[in-house]
Amino acid sequence: MKEGDGIVVPMPQADGVVKHRPAIILREMPPFRDVLVCGVSTQLRQAPRDFDEVISPNDADFVASGLKAESLIRIGFLVVAPRAKIVGVL
Repeated sequence: MKEGDGIVVPMPQADGVVKHRPAIILREMPPFRDVLVCGVSTQLRQAPRDFDEVISPNDADFVASGLKAESLIRIGFLVVAPRAKIVGVL
């Protein structure tokens, strides 16, 4: 896995519940190779204006992301996750 790849990883929600969520790898964090990820949602209506990023099938990097539908990259939904916690690849 590398930066820009889509994965599934446990992420805490606003209500404290931890759910397996799609995410994009932003950066590998030294020295333990944990990954900084950004949550992804298909709920485009949740996009704060001029903040989150929409990725659609028309974007050059859409196929590489592994996403299946137009999605919202939640810039404010960041988590550092150990690689061992990654449960899947998109």
